[in-house]
Amino acid sequence: MKTINHKEIEKFSKMAEEWWDPNGKFKPLHKFNPSRIQYIKSLVNERYKLKNDKKPFQGLSVLDIGCGGGLLSEPICRLGANITAIDASEKNIKIAKLHAKKNNLKINYINSSPEKLNNKKKFDVILNMEIVEHVSDLDYFIKSCSGLLKKNGIMFIATINKTLKSYVFAIVGAEYIMRWLPIGTHDWNSFVDPEKLNTICSNFNLKKYKENGMSYNIILDEWRVSNDKSVNYISSFVKD
Repeated sequence: MKTINHKEIEKFSKMAEEWWDPNGKFKPLHKFNPSRIQYIKSLVNERYKLKNDKKPFQGLSVLDIGCGGGLLSEPICRLGANITAIDASEKNIKIAKLHAKKNNLKINYINSSPEKLNNKKKFDVILNMEIVEHVSDLDYFIKSCSGLLKKNGIMFIATINKTLKSYVFAIVGAEYIMRWLPIGTHDWNSFVDPEKLNTICSNFNLKKYKENGMSYNIILDEWRVSNDKSVNYISSFVKD
């Protein structure tokens, strides 16, 4: 069994050179980062009672799955985490390693998927950001992730809801009208609604912790955590 969708990997590998261009094809992820980092930091603090203001994640082991070029891995590393970051695209990992080296950041980048990760240790925090809509077997993917999470650890999943609004905004709007993303980046049939995600996670000892929407403010040109989960949402789960 495997979770790698080779068509999706090939698609993102072709864009790998643009990971760190804030105005390039990954511009939406650059816009996402401040809000989602703050959200992650807040909930991790709730779970682990962070004490170090400068390096709040000091002592925590974090796994970033589907890390791409390292857009989230690097700021999490700067927060003090002992971070491992994996991606099924070898080209993405090469880009990520090069950028981390240039910035003197110690990140354990590995070209792998969660089910193939040869790592005996388990993690305090797992990040699955904008990845579950691109895997080939969601159930097996979540099962593999659960196996890598410590008991009482926390896992974050950010993805796109499967609604008519998400089709209009995330595909027609973002890809065809605004051109924020290359056409074909998303497949509506691969989107997953919160109820389905919660059910799958509960099957693998993952209990829902918090669930929020992510909304774009066109006037301020920024993303914010909200109660509107009709398009983008971010969920957190705790390992029983």
